[in-house]
Amino acid sequence: MASTKTANKKSALTRERGRSGILFGAPALIFVTLFLGVPILQALYYSMTKWNGLSATWIGPSTFVKEFKNPIFWRVMQNNALLLLAVPVAILIPLGIAYLLNERVAGWKFFRSIYFLPTAISWVVIGMVAIRVFAQEGVLNQLLRAIGLGFIKTDLLSSEHGALLAVAITFIYSMVGTNTMIFLTGMANLDISLNEAARIDGAGNVRIFSSITLPQLKRFIQFSFVITVISAFTALFSLIFVMTGGGPGFGTTTLEFFVYQSAFAKGDFGAGAMLGFILFVIMAGLGAAQLALTRSKE
Repeated sequence: MASTKTANKKSALTRERGRSGILFGAPALIFVTLFLGVPILQALYYSMTKWNGLSATWIGPSTFVKEFKNPIFWRVMQNNALLLLAVPVAILIPLGIAYLLNERVAGWKFFRSIYFLPTAISWVVIGMVAIRVFAQEGVLNQLLRAIGLGFIKTDLLSSEHGALLAVAITFIYSMVGTNTMIFLTGMANLDISLNEAARIDGAGNVRIFSSITLPQLKRFIQFSFVITVISAFTALFSLIFVMTGGGPGFGTTTLEFFVYQSAFAKGDFGAGAMLGFILFVIMAGLGAAQLALTRSKE
């Protein structure tokens, strides 16, 4: 009898908690629906129209079929895929920097400020500086001449693959500060006793880093990966606009920049809405895959 009363109390408490959760969660759900869900549905609708910003003519899903047959679209997607190759570099370099700074090397406070500097600077400014670095008579070629390697003359911004490489290098530099701070935060919360025990057992720095530090940083590495991938898809507009304008040709045009070109440069807002919706689907898919991967490892 007592067990029945206890079960009823637990059931009532569970229902009460459920009602409280719905009550407190409803405002947030309404807010998200109005300011995120509705615009996404509007973008889906306009993506299947010919829309000039004032009037929209319904065409249907054939707009997606036509775009998927467009070779320029797949060239743009290829550019995005190639830029994803910079993501591991944009994570590994800050990880190494964070490890050195965490070891309190000489001048670590000064270097921490220097490495964090890109985070405090607008990407537009970084892009303008990058032009001065990679131009035909830029800092890079001047440096090569100064060390006796003037015969290696580069002009990355004049070729499609070279310009994409310049954007990738600038992107990596732009992410150094953010990812370094993420890893430093993670290392500040590590269990130091494990490192000390490993040193007593004779483990070296490399062994400690690979077997003890990295596993404890798993969550921070995953977070850094998500942030870097999102930035590679949705945060390069400023760099590309300043450095290359999407050129030469479509050599540095990403999907994000292609949305701007289609909607605002050409005035085809329907195509812009369609490309924006495709970008949303890609980012949602990457987010879902990351979430599933995280849960599976748990």
